[in-house]
Amino acid sequence: MQLGFVSAILHDFSLDEVLAFAAAERYQCVEVMCWPASGPGRKYGGVTHLNVAGMTQARADDVRAQCERHGVSFSALGYYSNPLSGEADEAEAARDHLRKVIDAAPLLGLTTVNSFVGAHTQLPLEDNLRRFAQVWPDLIKHAEDRGVRIGIENCPMLFDNTWPFGMNLARTPAIWRRMFETIPSASFGLNYDPSHLVMQLIDPIEPIREFSSRIFHTHAKDMRVDRDRLQDVGTLVPPMERSTSKLPGSGEVDWARWVGALADVHYNGPVCVEVEDEAFTHTLEGRQRSLRISRDVLQPLIA
Repeated sequence: MQLGFVSAILHDFSLDEVLAFAAAERYQCVEVMCWPASGPGRKYGGVTHLNVAGMTQARADDVRAQCERHGVSFSALGYYSNPLSGEADEAEAARDHLRKVIDAAPLLGLTTVNSFVGAHTQLPLEDNLRRFAQVWPDLIKHAEDRGVRIGIENCPMLFDNTWPFGMNLARTPAIWRRMFETIPSASFGLNYDPSHLVMQLIDPIEPIREFSSRIFHTHAKDMRVDRDRLQDVGTLVPPMERSTSKLPGSGEVDWARWVGALADVHYNGPVCVEVEDEAFTHTLEGRQRSLRISRDVLQPLIA
């Protein structure tokens, strides 16, 4: 396995500065964010460390040379928008840019792009699954034709303004099974983040064996469930009203068991720290320190 981090947390750095920091802090790889330059400016989103619009082989070669100079690779290209949005313009823009990200990957020598499936926040599950079956086969075929795999992060994007369904269909093992039945392609899988399962009160380790062949990439983010708050408000509220994103080692994920379960199914890909712990996100120094702390927790487990 390779230890990396999601570049969004260093949004005020250039790509070269991100790579230099990764090298200095003994990270092996970076999942580089590829949002369009116009945003959106969502919290922890909308970051453009690599502009894929009009990517050419010459420009890709320059980027690869940057990586080689620092001794840090890209684990994947990341773009987490909503291709199934109920707003037609938003959905089309997301699909169009995702195709650009997919097109850029092979120019950079990469085989993995990470994204969200998306969802219409006001439609029930079955309607969203029908929309998924209409939209995503063509996107996966676009990736297949270019030798690219799509890893879908399992974050439900459930907040007050996206309640009750959320902005990303791919939130639970039951839904993953439906998705993979609809699109059985070997180019369609998961960017597996245990924190989003803990947030939903699901064991984050048990699904690894069943979905082992679908795990293309992983995020390392922890989650703390506030049991007193849960006792007070129950489960019928947005999950982040009773949960808090934390650095690895500060929440409820058993990282030794999680990494061990990945090793048991012969996963040998990236483990990328994703920092959304608000105890660290308010200053650049805090965000840099969060990556050092996370490294020290995870590196002994995956070295």
